[in-house]
Amino acid sequence: MCSIFTIQSKMFPKDVVRECFERTASRGPDMSRFLELPWGYMGFHRLAIMGLNENGMQPFHMGKDYVICNGELYGFRPLRERYMETYDLISESDCEILLPLYYEYGVEMFKTLDAEFALILYDGEHDRLIAARDPIGIRPLYYGVLPDGKMAFASEPKNLMGLCETILPFPPGHYWVDGHFVQYADPSHVDQFTMKSEEAVCAKLRRLLIDGVEKRLDADAPIGFLLSGGLDSSLVCAIAARRLQKPIRTFAIGMDVDAIDLKYARMVADYIGSDHTEVIISEKDVIEALPEVVRLLGTWDITTIRASIGMYLVCKYIHENTDVRVLLTGEISDELFGYKYTDFAPGAAEFQEEAEKRIRELHMYDVLRADRCISVNSLEARVPFGDLKFVRYAMSIDPELKMNRHNMGKYLIRKAFAEDHLLPDEILWRQKAAFSDAVGHSMVGDLKALAERTYSDEAFEEGVRKYEGYCKPFTKESLLYRELFETDYPGQERMIVDYWMPNKTWPGCNVDDPSARVLSNYGASGI
Repeated sequence: MCSIFTIQSKMFPKDVVRECFERTASRGPDMSRFLELPWGYMGFHRLAIMGLNENGMQPFHMGKDYVICNGELYGFRPLRERYMETYDLISESDCEILLPLYYEYGVEMFKTLDAEFALILYDGEHDRLIAARDPIGIRPLYYGVLPDGKMAFASEPKNLMGLCETILPFPPGHYWVDGHFVQYADPSHVDQFTMKSEEAVCAKLRRLLIDGVEKRLDADAPIGFLLSGGLDSSLVCAIAARRLQKPIRTFAIGMDVDAIDLKYARMVADYIGSDHTEVIISEKDVIEALPEVVRLLGTWDITTIRASIGMYLVCKYIHENTDVRVLLTGEISDELFGYKYTDFAPGAAEFQEEAEKRIRELHMYDVLRADRCISVNSLEARVPFGDLKFVRYAMSIDPELKMNRHNMGKYLIRKAFAEDHLLPDEILWRQKAAFSDAVGHSMVGDLKALAERTYSDEAFEEGVRKYEGYCKPFTKESLLYRELFETDYPGQERMIVDYWMPNKTWPGCNVDDPSARVLSNYGASGI
């Protein structure tokens, strides 16, 4: 990951602005640049992934125009060859083609990108600032209005604390120009479904996911893989191993007492022949990491925080003990094909509506988790299930096909790869277990016990009253997270829209804990 930062004003002293910029230096440890320009400030912390020499350092500029981008532009090499005939491109970086793209397409360029990105572009000829974010929000971007009415943009909200009264996530699939947000893409919504047979749907899903993995293997820096032993990360690892024809590096994490996933991750690693590492954590590790995890996430959501602890600690290990710089992960499959709780959807229309909601809000939850846990450890996340072509096709599938009619969640993905033998059947047809549970059931128990020790019943009732106005905590654990959040992000609770919970309006889903363990259909997931 990299860090981008821009404020459209000089109302704050340069040293104050510089300090705000430096708060996310860990996102880009290789090189930093901070520019004072006639209209404001622009900064970039670089994590070198494509074009590793100094020529790939940003901002890129041509004449009076500047651009900074945290992103990966897939399939950029043919474009770069074409633009080299006209422009003096000096690096191997994918992002150097952004200004030529802007000269050719203007703001319509964002519709053409096959990319995960957040960028800020200054058009010097028109004295115009433009900001944009990819359609799913895989790369982070936040914004706020400065006291003088000008705009500020940054990769993380911590960059804008003290500069802006209110900080909000930049909406995915939008660009901002001339004071307005404009939506250019919404992959969550389709006008009509693809009415194909199950066989045809599975065949296309298979092709698109393989393509999504393969394009994310293009990097000039070493690549690793997070392997939980669940379906999604296991498929990503297996596809990559077959494509690369050499042992890949895989990493799994689990509690020291009851790690569910470690045995399954080891089974996958043995099957695909990966160079596999297990990271074992204890209750002490979990409790000590909690304040830092909330600080780096900038959220009070229960699910996100629980699932982030294991991911943060395994990424910390990778950063401190290996040369890996890029991690492929298995996020976004659940939102497309269903969770345990979507088994309770009253019908196909409700299933699809829930999927649309989850994809639109994903940038505040699982995608945020992956970005922060990985980037704070100076690594880059790549998410094959978030490939735009894959997401758009998955959302276009008739939801009747995606509902759990086979007593097996995500049946279409499993069937799509059933004949490839990329994975053992025991993994391909294994029931879903949530990451925060699969790291070890004791981890969530440890967190709940900490909350019980922190608050008496009376202190809990008093604490909850402080947050009556917005997304009130409803358990001692949720109050603990909210108060940790307020320590670092006071008054910024609206960066998150709600708790990531099962749809309480559905039968069987009116629960007070986000874990699938509390649902009646959890079954074999915890085995």
